[in-house]
Amino acid sequence: MLIFMPTKSSKPRKQRKALYNAPLHMRQKLVGAHLSKELRAQTGKRSLPVRKGDEIKIMRGSNAGKTGKVAEVDLKKTKIFVEGIVRKTAKGNEVKIGLEPSNLLITKADFSDKMRQRILEKSKTKGIKVEMKK
Repeated sequence: MLIFMPTKSSKPRKQRKALYNAPLHMRQKLVGAHLSKELRAQTGKRSLPVRKGDEIKIMRGSNAGKTGKVAEVDLKKTKIFVEGIVRKTAKGNEVKIGLEPSNLLITKADFSDKMRQRILEKSKTKGIKVEMKK
């Protein structure tokens, strides 16, 4: 998982430090989630970074099985916030719950993003047939 990190050490402490101090362009790779079987067949990819507007399914935790649209992606904390997944605070306010990207499954991806289209173009050049449905 940490192949792209700048550290050469295998020590856990240095691996954690590299994650905490990673620049934002590297953190984008840390918020990747697996694709559903349909999207996997359609794109030829196993996973993609989660973007705002994607529809996801929660696979693990107390909210497992729930689906929703991604409202926010926090690269600093590497958390995903989904519409409708909230918890009540002690004061009674509702706050969105931050979810780990590894516990999510992308069911519908937003392909309007140019960077995401570039990722799919790369897979086309490798000889994989990609059919994008918008």
